[in-house]
Amino acid sequence: MIDLKKYIVNVPDFPTPGISFKDITPLLNDVEAFHYVIEEFSQLVKQLKPTVILSPEARGFLFGPAVSFNSKVGFVPVRKPGKLPRTVVRKNYSLEYGENMLEMHLDAIKPNDRVLIIDDVLATGGTVKAICDLVEEQGATVVGLGFLINLTSLPKDPGLLKYSTISLVEY
Repeated sequence: MIDLKKYIVNVPDFPTPGISFKDITPLLNDVEAFHYVIEEFSQLVKQLKPTVILSPEARGFLFGPAVSFNSKVGFVPVRKPGKLPRTVVRKNYSLEYGENMLEMHLDAIKPNDRVLIIDDVLATGGTVKAICDLVEEQGATVVGLGFLINLTSLPKDPGLLKYSTISLVEY
């Protein structure tokens, strides 16, 4: 077992005063630590047996495709508006400071797919809850949520309680 916190740098007051940003670039730069993370998420794939892995940009893209490759399971990117070239489905969601939107290709998941969502940080859960809603609106099932980091001091969207959730590091 690797102590992943050794590879995550707390950056105070970034990007704004009062925020303690978790810089994961040292983890990505250490092949042993990065490999450990991908293997841990791959164990989740073996357990939950998803048919597809889905991750939001930007930092979810650091883990989702690697786990997908390692596990031989398809990968679906969830993007910010206007980044995907074909017909999309989208989901608006609220943030503390306004509204945001996520999109994925209309044909990216099928009604009976089993979806594992992987991302870097679970803060309040607004983004991942929007992704869960988007997946379920397409008739697919969210089988689990995997995060590198869970910020346990922040209140979570109560809609996430029904999902199997793991995090590799807690702050």
